[in-house]
Amino acid sequence: MPELPAADWLLPAGVPARMRRIIAARALRAFADGYVAILLPAYLLALGLDWLDLGLISTATMAGSAAMTLALGAFARRVANRHLLTGAAVLMFCTGLGFATLTSFWPLAIIAFIGTLNPSSGDVSIFLPVEQAELAGASASSDGRTALYARYTLAGSLFGALGALAAALPPWLAQHLELAPLSALRVMFALYGLIGLLVLQLYRAERSEDQTPRPTATAALPVLGESRKIVLRLAALFCVDSFASGLLVNAMLAAWLLQRFGMSLAAAGSFFFWAGLCTTASQLLAPRIARRIGLLRTMVFTHIPANCFLICAAFAPTLPIALMLLLARSTLSQMDVPARSAFVMAVVTPAERVAAASFTAVPKSLAAACGPSIGGVLLAGGWLAAPLLACGTLKICYDLALLRAFRNYHVK
Repeated sequence: MPELPAADWLLPAGVPARMRRIIAARALRAFADGYVAILLPAYLLALGLDWLDLGLISTATMAGSAAMTLALGAFARRVANRHLLTGAAVLMFCTGLGFATLTSFWPLAIIAFIGTLNPSSGDVSIFLPVEQAELAGASASSDGRTALYARYTLAGSLFGALGALAAALPPWLAQHLELAPLSALRVMFALYGLIGLLVLQLYRAERSEDQTPRPTATAALPVLGESRKIVLRLAALFCVDSFASGLLVNAMLAAWLLQRFGMSLAAAGSFFFWAGLCTTASQLLAPRIARRIGLLRTMVFTHIPANCFLICAAFAPTLPIALMLLLARSTLSQMDVPARSAFVMAVVTPAERVAAASFTAVPKSLAAACGPSIGGVLLAGGWLAAPLLACGTLKICYDLALLRAFRNYHVK
């Protein structure tokens, strides 16, 4: 049986020690996502593509994640979680290799669709629902799940911030190793693939420690049963939030800062680093706030002010004011993430958790996939404030609708 340690800085009390590997893998992936989202606009422009191509490739990444997550939700019961995770890690390696070697729009778009590239600040890959289900099964209480999800999200936020700093490496590599700027950018995508191999090793080690019995395909139950209604309601609401997020994924926000204020890659990386630290600090407060006011109110009452800051940033007259408002937004915008994950896992039966995570993630990914293309069109057309304004307004509408729909629902 896996060891159940006392509470420590990484795991709540009673959680199997092997969950550290899940969190470590999340941290590594977040580091890679942190710099890729910032470098993607510069890389595609260096290849001779334009802002619209950036939007379309970002859309391809999220649409592909949605399709693969849908397949995961339908067939997850037939494949052990450990096999799904190791397969996704191999796909991450292939994605980095493909982006480091290909140069034309269509090959890159195809790799973006079938791969694991993430242009957003959150995790939209096929890793997410499987890891969420693994974490949910590691704790029996709602408070324990919230605390564990907070640590999982905290690791992603912190290492995503460190990854943003790595966006300054290409100019350094070009200067000190006498590389062409485009070659220096390629090195970073190759590094993305190598990180995928490290993630693979973590999952393989986690597999050797996992002694949890797995259901067989012949004993499989319906994917979604008694929880179907509430999962569909949540999925519909999450679509609105994700479509809004898609308008301003990190790659598009970086493009906005580059185009509106002429920021350098190093300066953009520094901003996303501090934004990530603000997000990380807020994750530490999420479980405490959830215990005091509940999961739903934590999701809504931290999200609305964050989106008000975003709307104000759209009209900021100077770069310092814009960055101040965006940092304020980052401090609050992700506090709902661990609460939302814990809420979804709490309202479904344990046997339905992988399916619930997948079927709430799929509409989110599909809705989010529409956003980058629209955002790219708006940026290419000179409507620089429109993506921020639309994103903030739609998210506030989502918050109010979520509160209205579930205000009388109490998680045990």
